[in-house]
Amino acid sequence: MNRKPEDLIPELQQHRRIILGHEPTPIDRLTRLGQDLGIELWVKRDDCNGLAFGGNKVRQLEYYLGPGVEKNADTVLITGALQSNFVRLTAAAAAKLGWQAHVQLEERVPSDDQLYRKSGNIFLNNLLGAEISYFPEGEDEAGADRALDDRAEQLKSQGRRPYVIHLGLGSPPYGGLGYIRAAAETYAQVIELGNKPDYIVVPSGSGLTHAGFLVGARAIGWDVPIIGICVRRDQKNQRGRIRQRSNELAHMISRPGIITDQDIIISDKTLSPGYGKMNQQVKEAMEKTAQLEAILLDPVYTARTMAGLIDQVRTDAIPQEAKVLFIHTGGNPAIFAHQNVIESFS
Repeated sequence: MNRKPEDLIPELQQHRRIILGHEPTPIDRLTRLGQDLGIELWVKRDDCNGLAFGGNKVRQLEYYLGPGVEKNADTVLITGALQSNFVRLTAAAAAKLGWQAHVQLEERVPSDDQLYRKSGNIFLNNLLGAEISYFPEGEDEAGADRALDDRAEQLKSQGRRPYVIHLGLGSPPYGGLGYIRAAAETYAQVIELGNKPDYIVVPSGSGLTHAGFLVGARAIGWDVPIIGICVRRDQKNQRGRIRQRSNELAHMISRPGIITDQDIIISDKTLSPGYGKMNQQVKEAMEKTAQLEAILLDPVYTARTMAGLIDQVRTDAIPQEAKVLFIHTGGNPAIFAHQNVIESFS
């Protein structure tokens, strides 16, 4: 790939970025799964971007931690679910930078399963040397951020230089810049392949991957439909979140007004019974993708997104023989934490 994302979106150079992952991540064809579904299916492998099992948060952290490097920080704080991939990758980035990571884990999915509470990303957080604390509420973004700020003040008093990554709606969405960049990277790849997709399917959770990719695509004049599959909130609540984040990101690259309501396509048909909880569609997506393509998906984000893609095809929202690009955002360590639930679900 000859063209860099900054060649397509020069405004990205206004924001400090550190390099943590490998890019461009590959785009592969999923021939057997595509044939099973009656579409031409491709996958963007952001699970293969190099840092501690990879995933979409690598791209986001490159922009979240840029300002921290400028401020000469030596400690990073972040909050997330018990099996958060963002938390795991923040701990990994801190280790790579020589910083200390203080990670706060929120109780979003009630579970006494010891695999869920000790394996997967939690095991990796410990292995990477992170300091771990817990927050009792799973849906109190403002409260979780305040708890981080309190811990940061304690660390300041101990002579540390803390940098807090706030993920609530009141904070600048620096991480979305990583997926503005990813959209430009992907566009250059598909042009080189000579095979532009008719649809792109992406997880829609915190919203920065979905909104960032959408803004990036529109910023370069790429009008491909981008379908966000809900993994945490219902369609109504997620739509407002994507609208806000898209507008903020568009302003951050000096492109206000490039996103319309028609650009925001969201489905929550595979969300029930809620964040991090299994359903039959998610299990089918995990099994099909593994057994037909040897691609592993986690039950929280990527398998639910693939389930959403399959639903879109089966309900003709995505027509037969369409070319579809699935954004694989990683998260594979969570497979092990959910092993008991996966095996017991039928």
